[in-house]
Amino acid sequence: MGAKRPLHTSPKSLEEEGQKSFRGQLYESTARRIQRQREAEARFASMTPPSAFARNAAFTFSIVFSCGLAYWFGSMRPAEVSSLSTAPLDSLDPKGPRHNTAPKSLEACWTDMVSIVGKEHVSTEEGDRQYHSGSEWSSYTTKDSERPFMVVFPSTTEEVSKIMKVCHTRKIPVTAYSGGTSLEGHFSATRGGICVDFARMDKILKLHKDDLDVIVQPAVGWELLNEELGKEELFFPPDPGPGAMIGGMVGTGCSGTNAYRYGTMREWVLSLTVVLADGTVIKTRQRPRKSSAGYDLTRMFIGSEGTLGLVTEATLKVTVKPKSESVAVTGFGTIREAAECVSRVVGEGVPIAAVEILDDVQMRCINESGSTSREWKEVPTLFFKFSGTPSAVKEQVGIVQKIAKGKGSKSFDFAKNQDEAAELWSARKEALWSVMAKRRDEGDHVWTTDVAVPISRLPDIIEETKEDMASSGLLAAMVGHVGDGNFHAIILFNDQERHTAEEVVHRMVKRAVEMEGTVTGEHGVGLIKRDYLAHEMGETAVDAMRKMKQAFDPLCILNCDKVVRAQKPKPGEVQPW
Repeated sequence: MGAKRPLHTSPKSLEEEGQKSFRGQLYESTARRIQRQREAEARFASMTPPSAFARNAAFTFSIVFSCGLAYWFGSMRPAEVSSLSTAPLDSLDPKGPRHNTAPKSLEACWTDMVSIVGKEHVSTEEGDRQYHSGSEWSSYTTKDSERPFMVVFPSTTEEVSKIMKVCHTRKIPVTAYSGGTSLEGHFSATRGGICVDFARMDKILKLHKDDLDVIVQPAVGWELLNEELGKEELFFPPDPGPGAMIGGMVGTGCSGTNAYRYGTMREWVLSLTVVLADGTVIKTRQRPRKSSAGYDLTRMFIGSEGTLGLVTEATLKVTVKPKSESVAVTGFGTIREAAECVSRVVGEGVPIAAVEILDDVQMRCINESGSTSREWKEVPTLFFKFSGTPSAVKEQVGIVQKIAKGKGSKSFDFAKNQDEAAELWSARKEALWSVMAKRRDEGDHVWTTDVAVPISRLPDIIEETKEDMASSGLLAAMVGHVGDGNFHAIILFNDQERHTAEEVVHRMVKRAVEMEGTVTGEHGVGLIKRDYLAHEMGETAVDAMRKMKQAFDPLCILNCDKVVRAQKPKPGEVQPW
Protein backbone atom coordinates (compact mmCIF):
# COMPACT_ATOMS: atom_id res chain seq x y z
CA MET A 1 0.00 0.00 0.00
CA GLY A 2 1.15 3.54 -0.67
CA ALA A 3 1.90 6.02 2.06
CA LYS A 4 -1.16 7.65 3.64
CA ARG A 5 -1.78 11.51 3.22
CA PRO A 6 -1.98 13.32 6.55
CA LEU A 7 -5.37 14.78 7.50
CA HIS A 8 -3.92 18.25 8.19
CA THR A 9 -1.22 20.01 6.25
CA SER A 10 0.36 23.37 6.98
CA PRO A 11 0.88 26.18 4.40
CA LYS A 12 4.49 25.62 4.71
CA SER A 13 4.21 21.99 3.76
CA LEU A 14 2.01 22.88 0.78
CA GLU A 15 4.45 25.49 -0.42
CA GLU A 16 7.15 22.93 -0.05
CA GLU A 17 5.13 20.70 -2.35
CA GLY A 18 4.77 23.57 -4.93
CA GLN A 19 1.18 24.45 -4.10
CA LYS A 20 -0.29 27.81 -2.82
CA SER A 21 -2.89 28.33 -0.12
CA PHE A 22 -6.30 30.01 -0.84
CA ARG A 23 -5.25 33.09 1.14
CA GLY A 24 -2.14 33.43 -0.90
CA GLN A 25 -4.07 33.17 -4.12
CA LEU A 26 -6.47 35.96 -2.92
CA TYR A 27 -3.62 38.27 -1.97
CA GLU A 28 -1.97 37.71 -5.32
CA SER A 29 -5.22 38.39 -7.26
CA THR A 30 -5.88 41.61 -5.34
CA ALA A 31 -2.35 42.79 -5.92
CA ARG A 32 -2.65 42.21 -9.67
CA ARG A 33 -5.99 44.12 -9.77
CA ILE A 34 -4.52 47.10 -7.92
CA GLN A 35 -1.55 47.09 -10.21
CA ARG A 36 -3.76 47.17 -13.30
CA GLN A 37 -5.79 50.07 -11.82
CA ARG A 38 -2.64 52.07 -11.13
CA GLU A 39 -1.40 51.46 -14.66
CA ALA A 40 -4.78 52.69 -16.06
CA GLU A 41 -4.64 55.82 -13.88
CA ALA A 42 -1.13 56.48 -15.08
CA ARG A 43 -2.20 56.18 -18.70
CA PHE A 44 -5.21 58.56 -18.08
CA ALA A 45 -2.98 61.04 -16.26
CA SER A 46 -0.59 61.07 -19.21
CA MET A 47 -3.43 62.40 -21.41
CA THR A 48 -4.40 66.18 -21.70
CA PRO A 49 -6.06 67.26 -18.40
CA PRO A 50 -9.66 68.72 -18.56
CA SER A 51 -9.88 72.52 -18.99
CA ALA A 52 -11.38 74.89 -16.41
CA PHE A 53 -14.18 75.65 -18.87
CA ALA A 54 -15.12 71.97 -19.06
CA ARG A 55 -15.15 71.65 -15.30
CA ASN A 56 -17.30 74.78 -14.94
CA ALA A 57 -19.66 73.65 -17.69
CA ALA A 58 -20.14 70.30 -16.03
CA PHE A 59 -20.80 71.99 -12.70
CA THR A 60 -23.27 74.46 -14.25
CA PHE A 61 -25.10 71.66 -16.02
CA SER A 62 -25.49 69.72 -12.81
CA ILE A 63 -26.89 72.81 -11.01
CA VAL A 64 -29.35 73.65 -13.81
CA PHE A 65 -30.46 70.04 -14.07
CA SER A 66 -31.03 69.86 -10.33
CA CYS A 67 -33.04 73.12 -10.33
CA GLY A 68 -35.14 71.95 -13.27
CA LEU A 69 -35.84 68.67 -11.56
CA ALA A 70 -36.81 70.47 -8.36
CA TYR A 71 -39.13 72.83 -10.30
CA TRP A 72 -40.78 69.88 -12.01
CA PHE A 73 -41.45 68.17 -8.71
CA GLY A 74 -42.67 71.47 -7.26
CA SER A 75 -45.06 72.11 -10.16
CA MET A 76 -46.73 68.79 -9.46
CA ARG A 77 -48.18 70.38 -6.30
CA PRO A 78 -50.96 73.00 -6.60
CA ALA A 79 -50.14 76.52 -5.45
CA GLU A 80 -51.30 77.30 -1.96
CA VAL A 81 -54.40 79.50 -1.80
CA SER A 82 -54.07 82.50 0.49
CA SER A 83 -56.06 82.10 3.68
CA LEU A 84 -56.52 85.88 3.98
CA SER A 85 -59.98 87.38 3.49
CA THR A 86 -58.41 90.45 1.89
CA ALA A 87 -55.54 91.13 -0.52
CA PRO A 88 -53.18 93.79 0.87
CA LEU A 89 -50.69 95.29 -1.57
CA ASP A 90 -47.85 93.64 0.36
CA SER A 91 -49.26 90.23 -0.54
CA LEU A 92 -49.01 90.86 -4.31
CA ASP A 93 -46.12 90.14 -6.65
CA PRO A 94 -43.97 93.30 -6.50
CA LYS A 95 -43.35 92.99 -10.23
CA GLY A 96 -47.06 93.28 -10.93
CA PRO A 97 -49.30 91.08 -13.12
CA ARG A 98 -47.52 88.71 -15.50
CA HIS A 99 -48.97 89.55 -18.92
CA ASN A 100 -47.65 88.43 -22.28
CA THR A 101 -47.54 91.44 -24.58
CA ALA A 102 -44.53 90.34 -26.61
CA PRO A 103 -44.87 91.19 -30.32
CA LYS A 104 -45.19 87.53 -31.34
CA SER A 105 -47.95 86.95 -28.80
CA LEU A 106 -49.88 90.03 -29.93
CA GLU A 107 -49.48 89.10 -33.60
CA ALA A 108 -50.82 85.63 -32.86
CA CYS A 109 -53.69 87.24 -30.95
CA TRP A 110 -54.46 89.41 -34.00
CA THR A 111 -54.88 86.23 -36.06
CA ASP A 112 -57.25 84.85 -33.43
CA MET A 113 -59.29 88.07 -33.36
CA VAL A 114 -59.62 88.09 -37.15
CA SER A 115 -60.95 84.53 -37.04
CA ILE A 116 -63.57 85.59 -34.45
CA VAL A 117 -64.90 88.92 -35.78
CA GLY A 118 -63.47 89.22 -39.29
CA LYS A 119 -60.50 91.25 -40.53
CA GLU A 120 -62.62 94.34 -41.20
CA HIS A 121 -63.51 94.50 -37.49
CA VAL A 122 -59.94 94.47 -36.16
CA SER A 123 -57.87 97.66 -36.34
CA THR A 124 -54.21 98.36 -35.65
CA GLU A 125 -54.31 101.84 -37.19
CA GLU A 126 -52.42 104.42 -35.13
CA GLY A 127 -55.38 106.79 -35.13
CA ASP A 128 -57.73 104.13 -33.74
CA ARG A 129 -55.21 103.08 -31.10
CA GLN A 130 -54.76 106.67 -29.93
CA TYR A 131 -58.50 107.40 -29.98
CA HIS A 132 -59.13 104.37 -27.76
CA SER A 133 -56.58 105.32 -25.11
CA GLY A 134 -57.82 108.70 -23.87
CA SER A 135 -59.63 111.94 -24.70
CA GLU A 136 -59.09 115.68 -24.55
CA TRP A 137 -61.71 116.05 -21.81
CA SER A 138 -60.27 113.34 -19.56
CA SER A 139 -58.50 114.40 -16.36
CA TYR A 140 -55.84 111.74 -16.98
CA THR A 141 -53.08 112.47 -19.48
CA THR A 142 -52.37 109.22 -21.29
CA LYS A 143 -48.72 108.23 -21.71
CA ASP A 144 -47.43 107.28 -25.15
CA SER A 145 -46.93 103.68 -23.99
CA GLU A 146 -50.52 103.38 -22.75
CA ARG A 147 -52.19 102.42 -26.00
CA PRO A 148 -53.78 99.17 -27.09
CA PHE A 149 -52.01 97.09 -29.74
CA MET A 150 -55.32 96.66 -31.56
CA VAL A 151 -59.02 97.52 -31.34
CA VAL A 152 -61.58 94.73 -31.78
CA PHE A 153 -65.26 95.30 -32.62
CA PRO A 154 -67.46 92.34 -31.60
CA SER A 155 -71.18 92.14 -32.41
CA THR A 156 -72.48 89.47 -30.01
CA THR A 157 -72.01 88.14 -26.49
CA GLU A 158 -70.63 84.94 -28.01
CA GLU A 159 -67.90 86.85 -29.85
CA VAL A 160 -66.95 88.73 -26.67
CA SER A 161 -66.72 85.38 -24.88
CA LYS A 162 -64.39 83.98 -27.56
CA ILE A 163 -62.26 87.13 -27.40
CA MET A 164 -61.85 86.81 -23.64
CA LYS A 165 -61.01 83.11 -23.86
CA VAL A 166 -58.16 83.93 -26.24
CA CYS A 167 -56.88 86.79 -24.09
CA HIS A 168 -57.14 84.68 -20.93
CA THR A 169 -55.17 81.84 -22.50
CA ARG A 170 -52.53 84.19 -23.89
CA LYS A 171 -52.48 86.44 -20.79
CA ILE A 172 -53.19 89.58 -22.81
CA PRO A 173 -54.73 92.61 -21.01
CA VAL A 174 -58.09 94.00 -22.17
CA THR A 175 -59.82 97.38 -21.86
CA ALA A 176 -63.47 98.02 -22.78
CA TYR A 177 -64.83 101.01 -24.68
CA SER A 178 -68.35 102.27 -25.42
CA GLY A 179 -69.06 106.02 -25.45
CA GLY A 180 -65.58 107.16 -24.38
CA THR A 181 -66.98 110.06 -22.30
CA SER A 182 -65.40 109.00 -18.99
CA LEU A 183 -63.23 111.56 -17.22
CA GLU A 184 -60.84 109.76 -14.85
CA GLY A 185 -58.66 107.72 -17.24
CA HIS A 186 -61.01 104.74 -17.22
CA PHE A 187 -60.05 103.26 -20.59
CA SER A 188 -56.34 104.12 -20.83
CA ALA A 189 -54.51 100.93 -21.78
CA THR A 190 -51.91 101.06 -19.00
CA ARG A 191 -50.65 97.57 -19.87
CA GLY A 192 -51.16 97.65 -23.64
CA GLY A 193 -53.01 94.63 -25.00
CA ILE A 194 -56.30 95.00 -26.83
CA CYS A 195 -59.33 97.29 -26.63
CA VAL A 196 -62.83 95.84 -27.06
CA ASP A 197 -65.05 98.50 -28.65
CA PHE A 198 -68.77 97.72 -28.38
CA ALA A 199 -69.79 100.11 -31.21
CA ARG A 200 -71.45 97.28 -33.18
CA MET A 201 -73.49 96.23 -30.13
CA ASP A 202 -75.85 99.21 -30.23
CA LYS A 203 -79.32 97.69 -30.35
CA ILE A 204 -82.41 98.07 -28.20
CA LEU A 205 -83.25 94.38 -28.00
CA LYS A 206 -86.69 94.36 -26.40
CA LEU A 207 -89.07 96.72 -24.62
CA HIS A 208 -91.48 95.25 -22.08
CA LYS A 209 -93.89 98.17 -21.88
CA ASP A 210 -96.26 96.53 -19.40
CA ASP A 211 -93.37 95.62 -17.09
CA LEU A 212 -91.62 98.97 -17.54
CA ASP A 213 -88.24 97.53 -18.50
CA VAL A 214 -86.07 97.40 -21.60
CA ILE A 215 -83.15 95.17 -22.68
CA VAL A 216 -80.29 96.95 -24.45
CA GLN A 217 -76.73 96.36 -25.64
CA PRO A 218 -73.80 98.37 -24.19
CA ALA A 219 -73.36 100.86 -27.07
CA VAL A 220 -76.90 102.25 -26.83
CA GLY A 221 -76.73 105.94 -25.88
CA TRP A 222 -79.08 107.20 -23.18
CA GLU A 223 -80.26 110.02 -25.43
CA LEU A 224 -81.20 107.66 -28.27
CA LEU A 225 -82.84 105.33 -25.76
CA ASN A 226 -85.02 108.16 -24.46
CA GLU A 227 -86.00 109.16 -27.99
CA GLU A 228 -87.32 105.67 -28.60
CA LEU A 229 -88.94 105.38 -25.16
CA GLY A 230 -90.59 108.76 -25.65
CA LYS A 231 -92.69 107.28 -28.45
CA GLU A 232 -94.33 105.15 -25.75
CA GLU A 233 -94.55 108.01 -23.21
CA LEU A 234 -91.74 106.41 -21.19
CA PHE A 235 -88.24 107.52 -20.21
CA PHE A 236 -84.99 106.36 -18.62
CA PRO A 237 -83.97 108.88 -15.90
CA PRO A 238 -80.13 108.66 -15.60
CA ASP A 239 -78.76 111.50 -17.77
CA PRO A 240 -74.98 111.99 -17.59
CA GLY A 241 -73.01 113.95 -20.19
CA PRO A 242 -73.98 113.91 -23.88
CA GLY A 243 -72.64 110.89 -25.73
CA ALA A 244 -72.57 108.54 -22.75
CA MET A 245 -73.63 104.95 -23.45
CA ILE A 246 -75.18 102.27 -21.30
CA GLY A 247 -72.02 100.15 -20.99
CA GLY A 248 -69.96 103.00 -19.56
CA MET A 249 -72.89 104.23 -17.47
CA VAL A 250 -73.07 100.81 -15.82
CA GLY A 251 -69.29 100.72 -15.44
CA THR A 252 -69.07 104.05 -13.59
CA GLY A 253 -72.39 103.86 -11.75
CA CYS A 254 -73.27 107.26 -13.20
CA SER A 255 -76.18 109.54 -12.38
CA GLY A 256 -76.76 113.02 -13.82
CA THR A 257 -79.12 115.92 -13.31
CA ASN A 258 -82.14 113.73 -12.48
CA ALA A 259 -80.42 111.88 -9.64
CA TYR A 260 -82.04 113.95 -6.86
CA ARG A 261 -85.54 112.82 -7.86
CA TYR A 262 -84.89 109.45 -9.49
CA GLY A 263 -81.64 108.14 -8.03
CA THR A 264 -78.47 106.89 -9.74
CA MET A 265 -77.73 104.16 -12.26
CA ARG A 266 -77.70 101.56 -9.48
CA GLU A 267 -81.43 102.04 -8.96
CA TRP A 268 -82.28 101.56 -12.65
CA VAL A 269 -80.46 98.34 -13.58
CA LEU A 270 -82.39 95.11 -13.09
CA SER A 271 -80.04 92.57 -14.63
CA LEU A 272 -76.79 92.27 -16.57
CA THR A 273 -75.26 89.78 -18.96
CA VAL A 274 -71.53 89.75 -18.26
CA VAL A 275 -68.55 88.03 -19.88
CA LEU A 276 -65.94 87.21 -17.24
CA ALA A 277 -62.16 87.26 -17.66
CA ASP A 278 -61.93 83.64 -18.81
CA GLY A 279 -64.83 83.96 -21.26
CA THR A 280 -67.52 82.56 -18.96
CA VAL A 281 -70.92 84.18 -19.59
CA ILE A 282 -73.22 84.89 -16.64
CA LYS A 283 -76.59 86.58 -16.19
CA THR A 284 -76.89 88.24 -12.82
CA ARG A 285 -80.66 87.74 -12.32
CA GLN A 286 -84.08 87.66 -14.01
CA ARG A 287 -86.46 90.61 -14.67
CA PRO A 288 -88.60 91.01 -11.53
CA ARG A 289 -88.42 94.33 -9.69
CA LYS A 290 -87.32 92.61 -6.50
CA SER A 291 -85.41 89.47 -5.58
CA SER A 292 -83.63 88.15 -2.49
CA ALA A 293 -81.96 85.27 -4.33
CA GLY A 294 -78.29 85.05 -3.45
CA TYR A 295 -75.58 87.65 -3.74
CA ASP A 296 -76.43 90.90 -5.54
CA LEU A 297 -74.14 90.35 -8.52
CA THR A 298 -75.91 93.05 -10.51
CA ARG A 299 -74.87 95.86 -8.19
CA MET A 300 -71.41 94.38 -7.79
CA PHE A 301 -70.71 94.92 -11.49
CA ILE A 302 -72.25 98.42 -11.47
CA GLY A 303 -69.38 100.80 -10.74
CA SER A 304 -66.71 98.13 -11.30
CA GLU A 305 -65.42 100.01 -14.39
CA GLY A 306 -64.80 96.91 -16.47
CA THR A 307 -62.38 95.40 -13.95
CA LEU A 308 -64.54 92.37 -13.08
CA GLY A 309 -66.28 91.59 -16.38
CA LEU A 310 -67.55 93.01 -19.67
CA VAL A 311 -71.24 93.93 -19.82
CA THR A 312 -72.85 92.80 -23.10
CA GLU A 313 -76.54 93.28 -22.22
CA ALA A 314 -78.42 95.29 -19.60
CA THR A 315 -82.03 95.05 -18.49
CA LEU A 316 -83.05 98.53 -17.36
CA LYS A 317 -86.06 99.85 -15.51
CA VAL A 318 -87.95 102.67 -17.21
CA THR A 319 -90.74 104.90 -15.95
CA VAL A 320 -93.63 106.95 -17.22
CA LYS A 321 -92.87 110.46 -18.45
CA PRO A 322 -94.17 113.23 -16.19
CA LYS A 323 -97.35 114.92 -17.35
CA SER A 324 -95.83 118.36 -16.98
CA GLU A 325 -92.34 119.82 -16.60
CA SER A 326 -90.92 123.28 -15.98
CA VAL A 327 -87.61 124.98 -15.22
CA ALA A 328 -86.69 127.96 -13.03
CA VAL A 329 -83.41 129.87 -12.82
CA THR A 330 -82.43 132.05 -9.86
CA GLY A 331 -79.23 134.05 -9.18
CA PHE A 332 -77.50 134.86 -5.89
CA GLY A 333 -74.88 137.27 -4.61
CA THR A 334 -72.56 134.52 -3.27
CA ILE A 335 -72.00 130.82 -3.83
CA ARG A 336 -72.78 130.15 -0.17
CA GLU A 337 -76.22 131.77 -0.44
CA ALA A 338 -77.00 129.52 -3.40
CA ALA A 339 -75.85 126.41 -1.52
CA GLU A 340 -77.88 127.35 1.56
CA CYS A 341 -80.95 127.75 -0.65
CA VAL A 342 -80.48 124.17 -1.88
CA SER A 343 -80.15 122.84 1.68
CA ARG A 344 -83.36 124.62 2.63
CA VAL A 345 -85.31 123.32 -0.39
CA VAL A 346 -84.17 119.76 0.34
CA GLY A 347 -84.91 120.18 4.04
CA GLU A 348 -88.45 121.35 3.28
CA GLY A 349 -89.05 118.19 1.25
CA VAL A 350 -90.03 120.00 -1.95
CA PRO A 351 -90.35 117.21 -4.60
CA ILE A 352 -88.28 118.93 -7.28
CA ALA A 353 -86.95 116.81 -10.17
CA ALA A 354 -83.45 118.32 -10.19
CA VAL A 355 -81.40 121.23 -8.91
CA GLU A 356 -78.07 122.31 -10.42
CA ILE A 357 -75.56 124.98 -9.40
CA LEU A 358 -73.29 127.01 -11.73
CA ASP A 359 -70.94 129.59 -10.25
CA ASP A 360 -70.19 133.04 -11.68
CA VAL A 361 -67.11 131.80 -13.59
CA GLN A 362 -69.16 129.09 -15.26
CA MET A 363 -71.90 131.55 -16.24
CA ARG A 364 -69.31 133.88 -17.75
CA CYS A 365 -67.80 131.02 -19.79
CA ILE A 366 -71.24 130.14 -21.15
CA ASN A 367 -71.84 133.75 -22.19
CA GLU A 368 -68.43 134.09 -23.85
CA SER A 369 -68.73 130.79 -25.70
CA GLY A 370 -72.06 131.83 -27.22
CA SER A 371 -73.30 128.26 -26.89
CA THR A 372 -76.82 129.22 -25.77
CA SER A 373 -79.44 131.53 -27.24
CA ARG A 374 -79.55 134.02 -24.39
CA GLU A 375 -77.29 136.20 -22.24
CA TRP A 376 -76.99 135.14 -18.61
CA LYS A 377 -76.29 137.09 -15.43
CA GLU A 378 -72.76 136.22 -14.38
CA VAL A 379 -73.54 135.35 -10.77
CA PRO A 380 -73.84 132.05 -8.82
CA THR A 381 -76.99 130.51 -10.28
CA LEU A 382 -79.35 127.66 -9.40
CA PHE A 383 -81.27 125.76 -12.07
CA PHE A 384 -84.39 123.97 -10.82
CA LYS A 385 -86.38 121.37 -12.75
CA PHE A 386 -89.95 120.57 -11.72
CA SER A 387 -92.14 117.67 -12.87
CA GLY A 388 -95.53 116.19 -12.12
CA THR A 389 -99.09 117.36 -12.74
CA PRO A 390 -99.53 120.98 -13.88
CA SER A 391 -100.92 122.01 -10.48
CA ALA A 392 -98.09 120.25 -8.61
CA VAL A 393 -95.47 121.96 -10.77
CA LYS A 394 -97.05 125.36 -10.16
CA GLU A 395 -97.04 124.74 -6.40
CA GLN A 396 -93.38 123.64 -6.39
CA VAL A 397 -92.31 126.75 -8.33
CA GLY A 398 -94.03 128.99 -5.78
CA ILE A 399 -92.42 127.29 -2.78
CA VAL A 400 -88.92 127.41 -4.30
CA GLN A 401 -89.31 131.07 -5.28
CA LYS A 402 -90.21 131.95 -1.70
CA ILE A 403 -87.27 130.01 -0.25
CA ALA A 404 -84.83 131.54 -2.76
CA LYS A 405 -85.97 135.04 -1.93
CA GLY A 406 -85.39 134.34 1.76
CA LYS A 407 -81.83 133.24 1.00
CA GLY A 408 -80.90 136.37 -0.95
CA SER A 409 -82.03 135.58 -4.51
CA LYS A 410 -81.36 138.47 -6.89
CA SER A 411 -83.54 137.20 -9.76
CA PHE A 412 -86.01 134.39 -10.48
CA ASP A 413 -87.10 133.32 -13.99
CA PHE A 414 -89.32 130.34 -14.69
CA ALA A 415 -90.37 128.80 -17.97
CA LYS A 416 -93.94 129.25 -19.14
CA ASN A 417 -93.74 126.55 -21.82
CA GLN A 418 -91.55 123.69 -23.10
CA ASP A 419 -89.47 125.89 -25.39
CA GLU A 420 -88.58 128.25 -22.55
CA ALA A 421 -87.79 125.28 -20.31
CA ALA A 422 -85.39 123.87 -22.90
CA GLU A 423 -83.76 127.28 -23.31
CA LEU A 424 -83.27 127.80 -19.57
CA TRP A 425 -81.90 124.29 -19.03
CA SER A 426 -79.54 124.51 -22.02
CA ALA A 427 -76.90 126.38 -20.02
CA ARG A 428 -76.44 123.44 -17.66
CA LYS A 429 -75.64 121.02 -20.47
CA GLU A 430 -73.08 123.41 -22.01
CA ALA A 431 -70.96 123.73 -18.86
CA LEU A 432 -67.97 121.53 -19.77
CA TRP A 433 -67.83 122.53 -23.43
CA SER A 434 -67.96 126.25 -22.63
CA VAL A 435 -64.91 125.96 -20.36
CA MET A 436 -63.04 123.90 -22.96
CA ALA A 437 -63.78 126.68 -25.48
CA LYS A 438 -61.64 128.98 -23.29
CA ARG A 439 -58.44 127.06 -23.99
CA ARG A 440 -55.62 129.42 -24.89
CA ASP A 441 -53.79 126.99 -27.19
CA GLU A 442 -53.31 123.29 -27.90
CA GLY A 443 -51.16 122.93 -24.78
CA ASP A 444 -54.10 123.57 -22.45
CA HIS A 445 -55.81 120.68 -20.65
CA VAL A 446 -59.10 120.42 -18.80
CA TRP A 447 -59.49 118.67 -15.44
CA THR A 448 -63.06 117.72 -14.56
CA THR A 449 -63.54 116.14 -11.15
CA ASP A 450 -66.30 115.66 -8.60
CA VAL A 451 -66.94 114.95 -4.93
CA ALA A 452 -70.08 114.63 -2.80
CA VAL A 453 -70.82 115.40 0.84
CA PRO A 454 -73.81 115.14 3.19
CA ILE A 455 -76.23 117.90 2.21
CA SER A 456 -75.73 119.76 5.51
CA ARG A 457 -72.03 120.27 4.66
CA LEU A 458 -72.66 121.44 1.11
CA PRO A 459 -72.49 125.22 1.82
CA ASP A 460 -69.17 124.79 3.67
CA ILE A 461 -67.36 122.73 1.04
CA ILE A 462 -68.65 124.81 -1.88
CA GLU A 463 -67.57 128.07 -0.27
CA GLU A 464 -64.12 126.77 0.73
CA THR A 465 -63.49 125.16 -2.65
CA LYS A 466 -64.61 128.30 -4.47
CA GLU A 467 -62.12 130.41 -2.48
CA ASP A 468 -59.34 127.89 -3.11
CA MET A 469 -59.95 127.84 -6.87
CA ALA A 470 -60.09 131.65 -7.05
CA SER A 471 -56.76 132.00 -5.24
CA SER A 472 -55.04 129.43 -7.49
CA GLY A 473 -54.93 131.81 -10.46
CA LEU A 474 -56.38 129.15 -12.74
CA LEU A 475 -59.55 129.39 -14.78
CA ALA A 476 -61.72 127.14 -12.61
CA ALA A 477 -65.51 126.83 -12.70
CA MET A 478 -67.95 125.04 -10.44
CA VAL A 479 -71.05 123.11 -11.45
CA GLY A 480 -72.98 120.32 -9.83
CA HIS A 481 -76.02 118.22 -8.95
CA VAL A 482 -76.24 119.85 -5.57
CA GLY A 483 -79.62 118.35 -4.64
CA ASP A 484 -77.74 115.26 -3.43
CA GLY A 485 -74.58 117.05 -2.27
CA ASN A 486 -72.61 116.36 -5.46
CA PHE A 487 -70.65 119.05 -7.32
CA HIS A 488 -67.90 119.30 -9.94
CA ALA A 489 -64.85 121.45 -10.59
CA ILE A 490 -63.78 122.18 -14.17
CA ILE A 491 -60.19 123.48 -14.26
CA LEU A 492 -58.20 124.74 -17.25
CA PHE A 493 -54.40 124.43 -17.06
CA ASN A 494 -51.24 123.96 -19.12
CA ASP A 495 -48.20 121.78 -18.40
CA GLN A 496 -46.55 124.48 -16.28
CA GLU A 497 -49.73 124.84 -14.22
CA ARG A 498 -50.35 121.12 -13.76
CA HIS A 499 -48.94 120.99 -10.22
CA THR A 500 -51.20 123.87 -9.16
CA ALA A 501 -54.24 122.09 -10.60
CA GLU A 502 -53.27 118.85 -8.87
CA GLU A 503 -53.05 120.64 -5.54
CA VAL A 504 -56.47 122.27 -5.98
CA VAL A 505 -58.06 118.90 -6.74
CA HIS A 506 -56.17 117.22 -3.91
CA ARG A 507 -57.42 119.73 -1.37
CA MET A 508 -60.97 119.48 -2.73
CA VAL A 509 -60.98 115.68 -2.32
CA LYS A 510 -59.37 115.84 1.12
CA ARG A 511 -61.96 118.42 2.18
CA ALA A 512 -64.80 116.12 1.08
CA VAL A 513 -63.44 113.09 2.93
CA GLU A 514 -62.95 115.10 6.12
CA MET A 515 -66.60 116.15 5.87
CA GLU A 516 -67.63 112.46 5.73
CA GLY A 517 -68.15 112.64 1.99
CA THR A 518 -66.93 110.66 -0.99
CA VAL A 519 -64.01 111.18 -3.37
CA THR A 520 -66.33 110.77 -6.36
CA GLY A 521 -70.08 111.17 -6.54
CA GLU A 522 -70.58 109.89 -10.10
CA HIS A 523 -67.45 110.11 -12.26
CA GLY A 524 -65.96 106.91 -10.90
CA VAL A 525 -62.47 106.05 -9.67
CA GLY A 526 -60.40 105.18 -12.75
CA LEU A 527 -56.74 106.07 -12.30
CA ILE A 528 -57.16 109.51 -10.75
CA LYS A 529 -59.08 108.64 -7.57
CA ARG A 530 -57.83 105.12 -6.73
CA ASP A 531 -55.27 106.24 -4.13
CA TYR A 532 -57.94 108.24 -2.29
CA LEU A 533 -60.21 105.25 -1.68
CA ALA A 534 -58.31 104.09 1.40
CA HIS A 535 -58.81 107.51 3.03
CA GLU A 536 -62.54 107.34 2.43
CA MET A 537 -63.19 103.66 3.19
CA GLY A 538 -60.11 102.41 5.00
CA GLU A 539 -57.24 100.19 3.84
CA THR A 540 -59.01 96.94 4.70
CA ALA A 541 -62.05 97.82 2.58
CA VAL A 542 -59.81 98.50 -0.42
CA ASP A 543 -57.95 95.24 0.27
CA ALA A 544 -61.32 93.45 0.22
CA MET A 545 -62.05 95.00 -3.19
CA ARG A 546 -58.67 93.78 -4.41
CA LYS A 547 -59.52 90.27 -3.18
CA MET A 548 -62.76 90.43 -5.16
CA LYS A 549 -60.77 91.50 -8.21
CA GLN A 550 -58.47 88.50 -7.75
CA ALA A 551 -61.44 86.15 -7.46
CA PHE A 552 -63.05 87.26 -10.72
CA ASP A 553 -59.87 88.09 -12.64
CA PRO A 554 -56.90 86.13 -11.22
CA LEU A 555 -54.61 87.13 -14.11
CA CYS A 556 -55.56 90.81 -13.81
CA ILE A 557 -56.23 91.19 -17.52
CA LEU A 558 -59.44 93.25 -17.26
CA ASN A 559 -58.79 97.01 -17.16
CA CYS A 560 -55.72 96.50 -15.02
CA ASP A 561 -54.69 99.29 -12.60
CA LYS A 562 -58.17 100.86 -12.38
CA VAL A 563 -60.12 101.22 -9.08
CA VAL A 564 -57.48 99.30 -7.06
CA ARG A 565 -53.74 99.03 -7.63
CA ALA A 566 -52.25 95.83 -9.01
CA GLN A 567 -48.82 96.59 -7.54
CA LYS A 568 -47.21 99.03 -5.14
CA PRO A 569 -46.81 102.65 -6.28
CA LYS A 570 -43.37 104.01 -7.04
CA PRO A 571 -41.78 106.48 -4.59
CA GLY A 572 -43.38 109.92 -4.93
CA GLU A 573 -46.23 108.61 -7.09
CA VAL A 574 -48.89 109.17 -4.43
CA GLN A 575 -49.52 112.60 -2.92
CA PRO A 576 -49.07 112.81 0.87
CA TRP A 577 -52.40 113.04 2.63
